[in-house]
Amino acid sequence: MDLGLHNKIALVAAASTGLGRAVAEELAAEGASLVICARGTKAVTETAAAIADKTAAHVLAVTADVSVPDDVKRLVDSGITRFGRIDILVTNAGGPPAGTFENITQEEWEAATRLTLYSAINLSRQVLPGMKERGWGRILNITSIAVKQPVDGLLLSNSLRAAVTGFARTLANEVASDGITVNNILPGYTRTERVEELARMMAEKQGITAEEFKAKWESEIPMKRLGEPHEFAALAAFLVSERASYITGTSMQVDGGWIRSLL
Repeated sequence: MDLGLHNKIALVAAASTGLGRAVAEELAAEGASLVICARGTKAVTETAAAIADKTAAHVLAVTADVSVPDDVKRLVDSGITRFGRIDILVTNAGGPPAGTFENITQEEWEAATRLTLYSAINLSRQVLPGMKERGWGRILNITSIAVKQPVDGLLLSNSLRAAVTGFARTLANEVASDGITVNNILPGYTRTERVEELARMMAEKQGITAEEFKAKWESEIPMKRLGEPHEFAALAAFLVSERASYITGTSMQVDGGWIRSLL
């Protein structure tokens, strides 16, 4: 299937590792040029080189922290300077720390809000004028299964990713007539550095090994395994493609059946 991504320009945030990197690799393989960012210069530069070597795509690496508005503006401006436009935006950020209501501080709430909610808002604000002018655009927010079925111990993620979902669903209606789609993609338990970190932390609290804790996760998943990043990236590439031109305002999970709800 030709997704129509040749010659499209995609900005993928937090793309040096994990799901962001998997999505960037998938879009590059489909023929898109990339703008990618991460907070670490070495990591994002090495990732850009690896993707370019593997796919022959044009990849611009930018060191940026998406929780900082000035960094977001510089990131988008750098992409436009290099490629002339941004056609596709994939918002993404490292997950906020785990915790319960009683042990999360006001400062942690504010930092998580900047990271998870404001980053998606500010990135969208920067790319939308150009998308509207050209009458075509795709915005895809990487959120979490927690927006459909909250995960114990992840209060910040449960709360703020749900806020991103509300923002995106409303924005989708506002820009639909401009040829712009806005969707959310919800990763389940996927074999990434973030999930490995959570497994170690949760396992330590329960006095078991990380492998034993991951086995508990797998027992809750109908497919009885963790997902792989490339499986998640395949849906992401479709949702930002020409083929998905009539899909907007949705939140689709990639979770091996973990979410039990009908919708």
